[in-house]
This record gives sequence, C-alpha cells and structure tokens, in this order.
Amino acid sequence: MVDVQIRGRDVRDTKLLQALRSVPRHLFVSERSRADAYRDRPLSIGEGQTISQPYIVAKMTELARIAEGEKVLEVGTGSGYQAAVLLELGATVYSIEIVDKLAVRAQSNLRSAGYDKNFHARTGDGYHGWSEAAPFDAIIVTAAPEVVPQPLKDQLAIGGRLVIPVGGAAGPFRHQQLLVFTKTEKGLAREAVLAVAFVPMTGIAQKNDNN
Repeated sequence: MVDVQIRGRDVRDTKLLQALRSVPRHLFVSERSRADAYRDRPLSIGEGQTISQPYIVAKMTELARIAEGEKVLEVGTGSGYQAAVLLELGATVYSIEIVDKLAVRAQSNLRSAGYDKNFHARTGDGYHGWSEAAPFDAIIVTAAPEVVPQPLKDQLAIGGRLVIPVGGAAGPFRHQQLLVFTKTEKGLAREAVLAVAFVPMTGIAQKNDNN
C-alpha cells in the first residue's frame, strides 16, 4: 500500500510513510471489508460514512505537517484510522464525531490497535471545534462543508494548518476542493490542492448549506 499507492505518487514525508506502515488499517474497517483494507479506495464504515482511501489520508496528513508533540483537532473521527496515523506521528489528538455509534466504535478500534494514549474524544458537531482545547497546531476535517466553519479558523494557532475539503456533495455537477489554510499574524493563507469527493459535513454545516 505505502510503496505503490502513496510513496509511488507524491507523498514523500519519511516519518509519515513509516507511520502508515505501522498502523494496522485492517483493524479500522469491518470484518467483511478487511480483504480490501489496503486497497486505494474508500470503504463504508456504516451510518452512511466512509474511511477515506489510504492516499487521501496520507496526503491530508502530509499537508497538515504534523510534528511530534503537536496538538491536533480531527473533525470526523470515523473509524479512528486517521487519528491512529496522527497518534503514530506523536501528536496529541482531539477528535469529534457527530454519529454516536461511530464514535463508540472508533474508540474501541483505537484501543484494540493500541492507540488510546494522548487521544481525547467527544461526540458532537465538529462545526464548533473544541474551544476548550484550542489553539491547535493543526486541524484535519474529514467531511466537506460548503464553506469553512469560522470556529475552526479561530481555533488555529499562529502557524497552524487547517486541511479541509470544501464544496458540494460529490457528483457530476458538484465538486469539492481540498484546501489548506495556514494562519499567520496577518490572517489566513489559502491553497487549493486537488479535487476530492468526501461525504458532506452534517449538523449545523448542513443546515446552513440548505438555507
């Protein structure tokens, strides 16, 4: 997976590549999906949600430029796989999942894989971020809102990186872009990286999109 799908493309961070080799991805998918766990494709994790393909997880993590000891907010715990990669890199992770069943399952997955240290989780709407733990050195969002939630921008530390897919629901007439925002003393610098297809962000973000 790492050599062909990730290093064979444009991901070059050696510490990240080693982390991806170390995290047992098959422990973060359902038993019936384990034969496909290391293929470069998203997989259903139930409740209408997916675990992103390995390349996208790697690309988003590389764009977030995670250093050991940094504090990272993850919006959308999903199966727990992205959090495990961040923890393997030495980050302290605060993760929010809006779907209660997924939140419980993700914590079980992380415990089973040995990634329950330096991990903080809550069930709730990630639109609001986690103000009590802010500021964050990096924020990774694993579902797509139409616009970037202001609380996430506010909760970035100076020098912090926000990696987020933004845009409409995936389909032939809608598109999403993976964006990276870097916070400076003067504001937020924005970079568009590539076209992506994520499940939409639900909760307040979805209500705002429909208004």
